Amino acid sequence: QAEEELKAAWSQQAGQLREMGRRERLLRSDLQRAGEQLESFKTRVMQVCSPSAAGSTGESVTEQQVIEKVRQISDENQQSHEREKSLQKELSSRLAQEKEVFANIEVFKNSLQKLQ
Repeated sequence: QAEEELKAAWSQQAGQLREMGRRERLLRSDLQRAGEQLESFKTRVMQVCSPSAAGSTGESVTEQQVIEKVRQISDENQQSHEREKSLQKELSSRLAQEKEVFANIEVFKNSLQKLQ
């Protein structure tokens, strides 16, 4: 009976080991695929950001290059937003001045008409 229990336990362990091996192979395959997808993504990002630097020489794009390019684009975007805000303020100020000038013109026209 003890021998049969050992055989059953060994059989169960062997099955678990086979399952673990199968899972390990799947995980390795998934990891390799994820690495390939990351490399492809980095290259595509660099092609969009900077076509001349994006693997046109056949070189692999480094993560640091991608990070630097994304950071550069982010900085440029921030500067663009700040410039847009500045221009909006300037436009608002000029519109206010223009309204004031038109109001003064109306007052002047009314005064002129009263004088006539």
